[in-house]
Amino acid sequence: MSLEHHGKPEIMFQQQLDNARQYVVPFIHQVKHEIKNLKVLEVGAGEGGVLCAFAEQGADCTGLELQYWRVDRGKEYAKDFISQYKLNLKVGNFYDAQIQNEFISQFDIIILKDVIEHLPNQESVMQMLKQFLKKDGIIFFGFPPWFMPFGGHQQVAIGKFGKLPYYHILPRSIYKFVLKNILKQPETTITALLEVHDTQISINRFEHCVKGAGLKIKKKEFFLINPIYHYKFGWKPRKQIPVLKSIPFFRDFFTTCCYYIVG
Repeated sequence: MSLEHHGKPEIMFQQQLDNARQYVVPFIHQVKHEIKNLKVLEVGAGEGGVLCAFAEQGADCTGLELQYWRVDRGKEYAKDFISQYKLNLKVGNFYDAQIQNEFISQFDIIILKDVIEHLPNQESVMQMLKQFLKKDGIIFFGFPPWFMPFGGHQQVAIGKFGKLPYYHILPRSIYKFVLKNILKQPETTITALLEVHDTQISINRFEHCVKGAGLKIKKKEFFLINPIYHYKFGWKPRKQIPVLKSIPFFRDFFTTCCYYIVG
């Protein structure tokens, strides 16, 4: 399993760009047939790799990211896109009143790629993001369901045993004990992994949050092999087997990625 990219953000940027070009943009095209001139917001944009794929389609793109150093790094990696297209990466938090006032009813498409599983109070997040949409606007979510082999993001742990599948679903206290005393992870890693444990989101819970936020599912796709694994591990992406994706709860254990469009 090749995970060296976690220490090489420039590789991660290119992987996200390629993944968005080949999978995310075509998926959204099934609902929004024309992206040119649409206003697109990515929440948790990181260095902007995903957003660049929309910018080159002619969209007017804004990336919102909490970490200033990721925005600075993104402006370097994406400098050619920023100079050629409408692409703005900015530091900010969508909870801030100023951001909310600025973004109200502004966007045709909102993107959360590998973000919703990190956020607490997901239903409230969806309700807030809904206010940023124009009429007929949509939100794209891409995320790993909690019960899949690496739904706890434990692949970022140090050492090969830290990358074992499924142990993240242990009760929180036992999980923390294993990370600290058996796998000897640093406190920063433990804190990050416990945050994902606290905000875990399954397929059923996600769909419940969508309904609770007053949104409707317009399109969804489950993957047996996550498309991003093509770039990380050389594995061919595969959609989920129809019989598996139809069985609630059981499907979470074998679905490595979910794509949703809601609106």
